[in-house]
Amino acid sequence: MTLAILLAAATAAADAPDLTICADRPSKANGVCTVPAGHWQVEISAGDWARTNADGARTDVTSLGQTLLKFGLSDNSDIELAVTPHIRVSSHDHGVSDRTSGVGDTVVRYKRRLTDPNSAIQVALIPFVKLPTAKHALGNGQAEGGLAVPVSFAAKGLTITFGPEVDVLADGDGHGYHPGLVNLVNLGFSPAPRFSVAAELWNAINFDPARTSRLWSADVSGAYQASSRVQLDGGANLGLNRATPDIELYAGASILF
Repeated sequence: MTLAILLAAATAAADAPDLTICADRPSKANGVCTVPAGHWQVEISAGDWARTNADGARTDVTSLGQTLLKFGLSDNSDIELAVTPHIRVSSHDHGVSDRTSGVGDTVVRYKRRLTDPNSAIQVALIPFVKLPTAKHALGNGQAEGGLAVPVSFAAKGLTITFGPEVDVLADGDGHGYHPGLVNLVNLGFSPAPRFSVAAELWNAINFDPARTSRLWSADVSGAYQASSRVQLDGGANLGLNRATPDIELYAGASILF
């Protein structure tokens, strides 16, 4: 319902072709582009579902309405707020079931593009902080943060994006902080007008003093530009090791106002 309302509200804006939307959705890779100065952009997930099976236990995580709200500060910078109004975690472990739900954590980001829009290589900085707005069963109750540095360039019809990121994460015992690293390589291309697809390999390493964990996934996504200011998307992430959710499916939209 929320997505339908936003799409209806965007109809008038879509009639003005002077600007073209550029969103971070749908893949895990961050875009280098920013929202035009003085404009708002909403990137919303209609639904996101992930399942993990391990040692006879199954966990399903479903989120609804996950939203990234952006406002353009200048021609090369914007401020962003990410909220998740509803998360539900359901677990089934050897006949015992449990379920919890509530709001998720909140993330505040600032994106600044460092390169000229016409440069062959595009680079941006994205410092961010996570605020612990989720209850303990859905989050760790700690403030965290980091810095992402997306780098992209076009080559032979492909857009190649690298996504190095350094995180400051809370220790599992809640008494300190440790580093985390994220990286990815994303390959995107447009097989038809208004339609784009991407494939990426993603990795995250959490250096918690108690135990280092590594996540790996292979992801695919597609997006359709319904108008100059409206994009529809969907995708799937496939876990490549036991620590990563086996599968994650999602769909959503992005709207530039």
